Amino acid sequence: MNQKQRIASAALMVALGTIATLPAHAAGKEKCYGVAKAGQNDCGNLAGTHSCAGQSTVDNDPGEWKLVVKGTCESIGGMLKAEAKRRYAEQKKS
Repeated sequence: MNQKQRIASAALMVALGTIATLPAHAAGKEKCYGVAKAGQNDCGNLAGTHSCAGQSTVDNDPGEWKLVVKGTCESIGGMLKAEAKRRYAEQKKS
């Protein structure tokens, strides 16, 4: 095995290891809406105006979320998805 093959093999192993641990990292976590600070959301919002992390523009937007330890969301002032969707629908009606 030449050096290029070793480097490629090592890179592949790192990539596969990262992919394999992603679901385990999220295990025991849940989406908590309304607790993300501006620019610190974890992914897309309920409004569908963006689909990436770090794109929230205001603190504690009820449509933005962060992953938190399962069972802690409401105790830190956040909402689970069903509640966030309900509030979002109510805001759209107003």
